[in-house]
Amino acid sequence: MEGFSDDLLKNHFKLYEGYVTNMNKLNDILVDMEKEEKWGTPEFAELNRRLGWEFNGMRLHELYFSNLTKDSEDPDANHELSNKITKEWGSFKMWEKDFKAMGAMRGIGWVVLYHDKAADRLFNVWINEHDLGHLAGATPVLVMDVFEHAFILDYGMNKGEYINSFMNAIDWKEAEKRLMQ
Repeated sequence: MEGFSDDLLKNHFKLYEGYVTNMNKLNDILVDMEKEEKWGTPEFAELNRRLGWEFNGMRLHELYFSNLTKDSEDPDANHELSNKITKEWGSFKMWEKDFKAMGAMRGIGWVVLYHDKAADRLFNVWINEHDLGHLAGATPVLVMDVFEHAFILDYGMNKGEYINSFMNAIDWKEAEKRLMQ
């Protein structure tokens, strides 16, 4: 995929595998603790808190990887997602500037284009950690990983170049499907 070396992608997939492994391990431990009726213990509480981190790390990476493609095409201006973006930001270009600016902010995290079905609105949202800052009930339409592991091997500290490569690799058909869910 242009803009993403094989080494970068292999390392990123390995990180994702860690989330899957840890999620499954945590789930097994918690099931055993429930069988032993250890609900009121500090260990049970902390492991349940950790579950959100591992689960969201796993799911966010799945969304991230699946909204990338080596055969990216410009978004179809006639599709509902493009229409909603234009309605919310005034133009696709303004949305893109906002999304990229959020990704370029200092710090680690994610940038997610969310669709809030209740208000039928789109929001670009900064997610600092996997388990903090999500919009309840909103659907992630487009997910960009801006933790260093997503770019530092190929781009060093030049996050802006990574963001441009990400924007050029978006699978808009996948994003459109998510909007319609």
